[in-house]
Amino acid sequence: MTDPTAAFFDELDRSGHQPFLEKATGTMRFELTNGTGEAPWLVTIKRGDVAVSRADRKADCIVRTDKTLFDKIVTGKENAMAAVLRGAMDAEGDAELIVLFQRLFPGPPAARRKS
Repeated sequence: MTDPTAAFFDELDRSGHQPFLEKATGTMRFELTNGTGEAPWLVTIKRGDVAVSRADRKADCIVRTDKTLFDKIVTGKENAMAAVLRGAMDAEGDAELIVLFQRLFPGPPAARRKS
């Protein structure tokens, strides 16, 4: 079985450049809890150029949530901003980064089929 979160970050790293992030520069650390103490995902953005690692270091924006919820976000089954608003996902630091980054998450499966 494929790990949706790992697949999302692997694809993001392979892409190298994201047009939606061309106005962004900074680092985001995603701390996903699942009971195993897994290393965080660190996304470095420099005017749309993106690199992903598992480094545990200081970041401009830190996102914390349950891995199960994040799996649903990266597969389009949940909305990231809605998760923040209901308190299921916490973001601290540079809010502009999370607002720009959330554009990379897929929309609901039904919306993707219509396009």
